[in-house]
Amino acid sequence: MSYENKQKFALWIHPEVLNKVDKVYREADCRSKSEFIEKAVDFYYGFVTADNYKTYLPNVVISTLKSIVAESDTRQNRMIFKLAVEIAILENLIALQEDIDPLAMERLRGECVQEVKRLNGSFKFEDALEWQK
Repeated sequence: MSYENKQKFALWIHPEVLNKVDKVYREADCRSKSEFIEKAVDFYYGFVTADNYKTYLPNVVISTLKSIVAESDTRQNRMIFKLAVEIAILENLIALQEDIDPLAMERLRGECVQEVKRLNGSFKFEDALEWQK
């Protein structure tokens, strides 16, 4: 590392903070404590002034977060698809057994929407049994 174009100045720092620098500056691939502190200041400056998170989050963190979200989306989409298939099977089995009036069906759909909203989406079969009594 070249000391050209660098300025020397007094730095007042608490001993416990300097101890932290002593412990990790080599692990951070820095040749000196000054280099570590300079990188830390650059990082913190990016954090404080960033309009864009990419200036202070390493690309590895960003790509890892993106892949976690994508994997979660894929898993949720598969489960939603499987549930939709099961519901379609149940609906077709019920439709085979019953002669349901289209107007009554539309009314039931509206009531079900309201009931599921009221229960915040946590509608169970037991709720349907109780509701039908």
